[in-house]
Amino acid sequence: MTNKEFAEKLEKRTVKFAIEIINLSVSLPKTTESLVVKNQLTKSGTSIGANYREANRSRSKKDFKNKIKISLGEASETDYWLEIIEEINWINKNEINDLRKEAKELLAIFTSIANKL
Repeated sequence: MTNKEFAEKLEKRTVKFAIEIINLSVSLPKTTESLVVKNQLTKSGTSIGANYREANRSRSKKDFKNKIKISLGEASETDYWLEIIEEINWINKNEINDLRKEAKELLAIFTSIANKL
C-alpha cells in the first residue's frame, strides 16, 4: 500500500469513527452532566479526522507533525470520555466496546506516525 492509499484509507476510517461518535452522543441521556461529556466527546472524536485531513494537506513537515500530534491527543481524549461513559453506565458496555477499540487503534496509529517523524 502506498502512503497516499494509506492516507486515504485512514481519512475514511476517521470519518466513519466521527460519525459513530456523533451517533453515540445523540443517544446519551439529556442531563446537565451528560451534556458536558457529550460536548467534549463530540469535539474530540470529530477532531481526530479533521486534524489528520489537515495534516495531509499541510505546507511543511513541521505543520504535518503538529497536526498528527493533535490527532494523537484527540484520540487519547476521546478514549478518556468513552471510558467515563462506560464507567457511569450511560451506554451498554457491549455498545461502547467497538468504539473504545477503534479509539485505541487510532491512538496507536497516530503514535506510530508521530514516532516516525
